[in-house]
Amino acid sequence: IGVGLVGFGLFFLLFGILLYFDSVLMAFGNLLFLSGLVFIIGFRRTFTFFFQRPKLKGSSFFFGGLIVVLMRWPILGMLLEAYGFISLFR
Repeated sequence: IGVGLVGFGLFFLLFGILLYFDSVLMAFGNLLFLSGLVFIIGFRRTFTFFFQRPKLKGSSFFFGGLIVVLMRWPILGMLLEAYGFISLFR
């Protein structure tokens, strides 16, 4: 279930970007991706991954970008999410 949710999340994110940053598809893709991540590694491990002390800056940018996408500013939200994603996984 988790791999399917992550796959559909990435598909909707890509499809939202291809359709000139459609905010509804991108928001749906973000929510599916995060819920799939929770299903794959579990709620506790997901929570501890995102809220570790050294990764707090990246997590705040990632979730801030998610909130901005949900508020229908998709380009700015994706830029914030991308910066958060890069700082989380470097």
